[in-house]
Amino acid sequence: MTLALTMGEPAGIGPEIAAKAWAALRGQGLDFCFIGDATLLRDVPVVRVARIEDARAAFPDALPVLHQPLPAAVTIGAPGTATALAVLASIETAVALARDGRAGAVVTNPIQKSALTAAGFAHPGHTEFLHQLAPAAAQPVMLLASAELRVVPVTIHEPLARAIARLTPAMIVDVARITADGLRRDFGIAAPRLAVAGLNPHAGEAGTMGREDIEIVAPAVAQLRGMGIDARGPLPPDTMFTAHARPHMDCAICLYHDQALIPIKTLDMAGGVNVTLGLSIIRTSPDHGTALDIAGQGVADAASLIAALRLADQLARNRAGG
Repeated sequence: MTLALTMGEPAGIGPEIAAKAWAALRGQGLDFCFIGDATLLRDVPVVRVARIEDARAAFPDALPVLHQPLPAAVTIGAPGTATALAVLASIETAVALARDGRAGAVVTNPIQKSALTAAGFAHPGHTEFLHQLAPAAAQPVMLLASAELRVVPVTIHEPLARAIARLTPAMIVDVARITADGLRRDFGIAAPRLAVAGLNPHAGEAGTMGREDIEIVAPAVAQLRGMGIDARGPLPPDTMFTAHARPHMDCAICLYHDQALIPIKTLDMAGGVNVTLGLSIIRTSPDHGTALDIAGQGVADAASLIAALRLADQLARNRAGG
């Protein structure tokens, strides 16, 4: 089924990498439709479609677009509030198409949160907005995926001191349970193996480097195992991501942002994909920002968006049963 690709920040690299992704993926068995202003797309043939259902037939010859014109001109590299509502409208349209079963998944181009916030956007970011548009019983969980590693951070965009202070066994269990459910339903992994990172060096060294791993992490792992989830930990964070260790886990549950993102970005900065678990729809995104400093120069790397489109297509097929 056709994927819905959002416009993202029009002053950033989103339109450029969308065009490059179409050029790379045409003829490879998947198709997507760009939701946004067709005039942003350069150097590829473009066709405006009235319905997303028309995108598949058009895709081999041109990039299909559900045209949503911008209300103001765009200065490349300089986002503004005048186009903020159009950015949000693109996301809303894509989610509605997925919720109605007309799109197989939503793939989101990067947004510029500062511009949206200045225009009155009340959410911390993409994920929270998507959860409002496509709510489910579970809380949204951010999973980062590459060919070599999958990671999930329990706490995300907050100061490290605050993240540690509010960490509880229940938080770890909730995130790990949602992760295991997502790996089963969307990734097709029947019995997911979760590796739970320790918080302190050497996972606390039996309490000599802090008791958080004994009092917070270990009880969470025990509870997960009691729920029938194959979880191991707390594991020393400095060795759990090695080439020897990675094949023995399907996902690493990490306790704070950098503990998760440093290893995956080191292993595969270009091919990493952001997947939001806990939504009623499938959503993926490239694992990078708007790259305003190189927008409009024709040098943006579309590898992460291409990976996000491929993964979204595979997850949609898995959820549909093949």
